[in-house]
Amino acid sequence: MGLLDGKNIVVTGVLTDASLAFGVAKLAQEQGAHVVLTGAGRGLSLTERTARKLPEPAPVFELDVTATEHIARVRADVAGHWGRVDGVLHSIGFAPEVCLGDDFMAAQWSDVSVALQVSAYSLKALADAFVPLMTSGGSLVGLDFDNTVAWPAYNWMGVAKSALESTSRYLAKELGPKGIRCNLVAAGPIRTMAAKSIPGFKKFEDVWDDRAPLGWDVNDSSAVARACIALLSDWFPATTGELVHVDGGYHAVGA
Repeated sequence: MGLLDGKNIVVTGVLTDASLAFGVAKLAQEQGAHVVLTGAGRGLSLTERTARKLPEPAPVFELDVTATEHIARVRADVAGHWGRVDGVLHSIGFAPEVCLGDDFMAAQWSDVSVALQVSAYSLKALADAFVPLMTSGGSLVGLDFDNTVAWPAYNWMGVAKSALESTSRYLAKELGPKGIRCNLVAAGPIRTMAAKSIPGFKKFEDVWDDRAPLGWDVNDSSAVARACIALLSDWFPATTGELVHVDGGYHAVGA
C-alpha cells in the first residue's frame, strides 16, 4: 500500500525530468497514484515528451492558466478521463526578464502583472479547474520559495511568491468546508530550468549547503517530492494553510 494508493493526482509544471514537478509525479506513481500532467504553449511538447519518462507514461492535457477558456476545457478533459480528482500539484511560475536581476525599479505594471497572474493567481485558477472534481475532499499543494525576506536578484518573483503564500491561506479558508486542504512546500534551491533563468542563482548554491543545519544538495529534489507526496496523502488530514520548509533548515538560521 502506497501513501497515494488509488488517488488521482494532477501535476502541473513538468518540462523536463529535472523539474521539481517531475520528481513529484514519479514518486506519486511509485506511491500508487494515477497521474496526469498539464502543459501549455511551446512547453506542451516538452511535457508530452517527458511524460513518457515516468514509470507509467502519463496523459498530458493542455492548460494555460492565463486563458479562461482552458479552465473549463481541462476540467472536462480530466473529468472524462477519471471523473474525480484527489489532489493537484501547483508548480507554475514565470516572470518577465525585467522582473529579475539587479534593478527592482525597472519593471512596470505590465511586467509585474504577468508575474503575479502566472505565479500566484494561477493557484486560484487551478482551484477553479479542479475543485468541482474533488467531490470527496482532497489536497492542493504548491511549490514555493519562502519570501519572509528579500532575496538578491529575485525581485518581483519574490513579490509574486509572497502573493502565492497569501493566496494559499485564503484558499485554505475557502475550501476547508469542502474537505479540501491547501498547503505550500518552500523548497531550497534546486538546479532546474526555472532556476537557471534567475540571475545570480549561483549565489544561492554557494551558501545554502554551508548554512543549512542539515546540509543541502542542489541536485537532489527527492526531499521536496517526499514532502509534497505526504501533503497530497491522507497523512495530514488537519493541516491546511501551512508553509512547510524543505530547505535543510536554512530558513531557521541567521546569517
